[in-house]
Amino acid sequence: MNNVLTTDHPAWQVYEDGTRARAISTASGIWTVSHDRDGLHMTCVDGTEDIKPEFVTTDPAHLPPAAPAALREGLAELGVTRRLANPWLWDAITTAILRQVVRADQARKLYRTWCSAYGTAVEGPHSGLAVAPTPTAVLDLTDEQFADVGAKFHRTALLAAATEYERHHRDWEHMHASYLALGLTRIPRIGPWTAAAAAADFTGDFSVYPHDDLAVRTWAAKIAPAYPWPGKKEAAFGPLWTGWAAADRTALHTLTLSTLTWGSHARPDLEDPCST
Repeated sequence: MNNVLTTDHPAWQVYEDGTRARAISTASGIWTVSHDRDGLHMTCVDGTEDIKPEFVTTDPAHLPPAAPAALREGLAELGVTRRLANPWLWDAITTAILRQVVRADQARKLYRTWCSAYGTAVEGPHSGLAVAPTPTAVLDLTDEQFADVGAKFHRTALLAAATEYERHHRDWEHMHASYLALGLTRIPRIGPWTAAAAAADFTGDFSVYPHDDLAVRTWAAKIAPAYPWPGKKEAAFGPLWTGWAAADRTALHTLTLSTLTWGSHARPDLEDPCST
């Protein structure tokens, strides 16, 4: 399998002809990004082209040798993969908050509804797309507006995040992934899982991703079903997973992001697990 695009972010829309598309905000404008049989296409649809979206490549050659052979072999079949780096920290935070407690398919629907209702809409290659509402727009929403799109549970976290983002985002945007993950936990109702997921999305460094996430555990078990995984013992999975990479952050990034890519793209026939 070659030229695989990682589509773990809920903004990605998948169409009947296999095209995948999303809208994304950079510091200079809004872009539509799509991938089809002819390759990758990027168009600036609002603002300027000064700052373009960028991609993070992940090479299976960097998988940790200590990981189970069946897992490494399954992931190696992906070849070198590409993930669209999220250039807007606010969107990364928003996405991670909306993933709290709900299933992955529910989170995708909630995120898209949230963006369509209160964000900025643009025309995509096959249908309309939208980016997340700004922190200022979120702070202006009423309680009823959160409830109208199914985000009543997430309201306090989104409001707290919007307030703290406006105060600290310039410092956060220049932090190393691990420090960013720690810094984001200071936002009320943002725990380690949410903070780490947001930091990984924004920086593209999945060595800081919450490795005991249910999605990682589920896809790993699907790839290598014969391996004696810890099962539902979440606490035992993290040290096992990170231990294979030891101090090699590139290996840990590769292992984690490749596993998420396998689940989100390579095996669309399998149902997504719950978020935690």
